[in-house]
Amino acid sequence: MRTRKPALYGIIPALLLTGVLLAMTACGQEPTTSTTAAGGEIQKGGTLVYQIGNPSFIEPTQAFESEGIEIVQAVFDSLVQFDYLTNELAPDVAASWEANEDASVWTFHLSGESTFHNGRKVTAADFKYAWERICDPVNKSNISYHLSAVKGFDEMGEGAATELSGVKAIDDETLEVTLSYGYGDFEYVVGHPCLCPIPKEEVEKDAAAFALKPIGNGPFMVSEPWAASRYVRVVKYPDYKGTQPNIDGVEFKIFEDVETAYLGFQAGSIDSTQIPPGNVNAAKTAYGVSPDGYTSNPGAQVQLGPELAIYYMLLNNEAEPFDDPDVRRAVSLAINRQAICDIVHEGVRKPADSFIPPGVAGYVPEAWAYSKYDVEAAKEHLAKAGYPDGAGFPIIKLSFNSGPGHEDIMTLVQADLKAIGVTAEFDVSDAPTYWDKVQNGNYQIGRSGWGADYPIIDSFVYSNLASTSADNFANYNNPALDEVITAARQIKATDERIKKYEEAVAMAGEDCPVVPITFYAHSRVGSARLHDFVHGGLGMSDFVSCWLEGAAAQ
Repeated sequence: MRTRKPALYGIIPALLLTGVLLAMTACGQEPTTSTTAAGGEIQKGGTLVYQIGNPSFIEPTQAFESEGIEIVQAVFDSLVQFDYLTNELAPDVAASWEANEDASVWTFHLSGESTFHNGRKVTAADFKYAWERICDPVNKSNISYHLSAVKGFDEMGEGAATELSGVKAIDDETLEVTLSYGYGDFEYVVGHPCLCPIPKEEVEKDAAAFALKPIGNGPFMVSEPWAASRYVRVVKYPDYKGTQPNIDGVEFKIFEDVETAYLGFQAGSIDSTQIPPGNVNAAKTAYGVSPDGYTSNPGAQVQLGPELAIYYMLLNNEAEPFDDPDVRRAVSLAINRQAICDIVHEGVRKPADSFIPPGVAGYVPEAWAYSKYDVEAAKEHLAKAGYPDGAGFPIIKLSFNSGPGHEDIMTLVQADLKAIGVTAEFDVSDAPTYWDKVQNGNYQIGRSGWGADYPIIDSFVYSNLASTSADNFANYNNPALDEVITAARQIKATDERIKKYEEAVAMAGEDCPVVPITFYAHSRVGSARLHDFVHGGLGMSDFVSCWLEGAAAQ
């Protein structure tokens, strides 16, 4: 899960595998094609200072929001990866892979070149260990749903088994994965940054130390234990067999609010940061706009590209009064999304008319039945639920975490709800505290953001709407919808599969278990010394291809 966030655009349709080997080569993270400004010569060295919010976890078994996943992606490599600009699927630790005829058995052939930062070679057994660690109910991982299709997943979750029976390390360089059903998109799933290998010996030696200073196999390694609420520092791994980074390292500098980070950027101490709400237009004038929306270079530093991501309201479907679909519909119809886009986001974001963002194959305009702004219709649904003009409706808590623009958005939502007779009081906390409440169902209305874990519609539909997903924080349970989602996953033909997912989205939209608000777009800016810095549509940054001007003089 990438809450946010977290964080995408043009989608490449899933490749249909019918037993044909995907002859893909290379190992390690590939750089984005260089777009060096003004013909500048790439310079080596220096530390990039990068603003993030406070992560809940930086260890791949537990990392579920964009802040933690960005660090995991820098420190670990998975079987496959996605290009930062095109989202195309490419090899990573796996040099090639194939599936059987119904896509229920997948075989990944490791390159044999990847090593952990302790020097040991990565093997297929390291993936098996890592995936079973995620699925072990003792660890209570919020990302286990990624592996729900794997044979043995349910048995592990129920405590009836200690391993995933569907995952086999045939030898050091061959990983075989048997699924409970055919799943044509599974090759995309294994590209999730957190489905990376983990060195068992390091966890067994000191699990607490590993959580603060994880040992990965990626282009960067954590140089010192995570300094909570301050920073996470990584340096390039000298023995990395993929493309070596141009920079020496990254300091992920933790800020509770973007305003403070932006002041640091303006003072010259931050190389890449989000732009606070209300500052985008001024930043465009001061720093110039990136032509493609994703690549920051001197004089074209502001990144405003759309993402495959959505900002939405969580409604606790298990708790009164939001267990009533008409109450949920009333809330959705009451919210003026265009006002939020104009007032809070300066027109950068767009109103969400579906839970699926544009750019994802399967997006249908206005697919979410109650995503329009209609106060009178909202009042009608509230009356239908037994609360005419809000009479008798309890005062509710509107919970959210401190962060960029959240309070501004919630202030507008609060006023919109008041207009239909619903009184909402703020319940604000830091991010870890807030997410703890959400994960435990201790909220009425909350906020969330979802960025695609992988660039396919299933990443939105299953992850957030299936009753078996650990990221279904709305506690939505619709057996009929579960059946449609399962059926969609098993369809091999891409067009047919997407049509089935569209059916699932329309079905959920009628129930309105969550309330889509806006489709994300970047609001980031890079420093004048930062070149070729890509923050892609999946909400992740490419720290390998970028470079820092004047770094040699540091």
